[in-house]
Amino acid sequence: MTPRERFALRLLDALWRDYRSRVPYARVYEDVLAQAGGRFANDHVAFRTFALQAEDGLFQVARPFEALGWVGETAYRFPDKGLSALHLRHPDASFPKVFVSELRVWELPAPARARIRRSVRPRIAGLSDAELAALAAPGGPPARMLARLLRHFDRPWPAPKASDVLALDRVSQYAAWTLLFGYRVNHFTASINAHGVAALAGIERTVAALREAGVPMKAEIEGARGSKLRQSATAAAEADAEVRGPKRRLRWPYAYFELAERSGGFEGFLGGQAAQLFEMTRRG
Repeated sequence: MTPRERFALRLLDALWRDYRSRVPYARVYEDVLAQAGGRFANDHVAFRTFALQAEDGLFQVARPFEALGWVGETAYRFPDKGLSALHLRHPDASFPKVFVSELRVWELPAPARARIRRSVRPRIAGLSDAELAALAAPGGPPARMLARLLRHFDRPWPAPKASDVLALDRVSQYAAWTLLFGYRVNHFTASINAHGVAALAGIERTVAALREAGVPMKAEIEGARGSKLRQSATAAAEADAEVRGPKRRLRWPYAYFELAERSGGFEGFLGGQAAQLFEMTRRG
């Protein structure tokens, strides 16, 4: 690996450690996989953002990954959900793809737009041109950049008001989630194709094994047998999110663990399936 690739791997490992500490279903998957003697490979990691003019948007997540060597591959649009998205790939196929979505805030009702803008106005500055240049340096970024990136891949604005989160949830569950969690990882995704063991060969067997281990799973598998991409996911693990208000905390669906099975060399995403998976963080 090049120094830049080694740094990118350290970043992914750090993001994974934080994510798995909050999502017990990912740890159960690791146990199930270890017991079967299978191999774990991440298919992709996903993030959410707000599309706000000159302030926010998917570029806040995409650009650091681009500086580290990922390349924008395909853009997507989800009209019914008011979302746009981009997936990036790394030249080394052993690195996971990155899937970044953004909420087109201008399509929301005016009161919802005002709540978002008011909540995100005081914020930690995004990465500067100099910091992106450091990430892109052939000799690799300085070690101190890892801590800076881990602060970046968090919520860059202060804890929102509980009343704003609850009001936004009635308009867009995606908006409420993003206001609470910012640029934290929304999900990691296991590659079914990498398992390499008969017990977990195919998404049906893996879903069944996780259910047997007590993991609540999505009711359906997205994608028909034999199709180029099939996906499923655990329920979203809940987390206590910091808010401003009498209770100071809101219990909220945080992140799920996804499964992806690919065939025919297809490395992209399918809009209809992704749209269904966005719903996994909807409150009961």
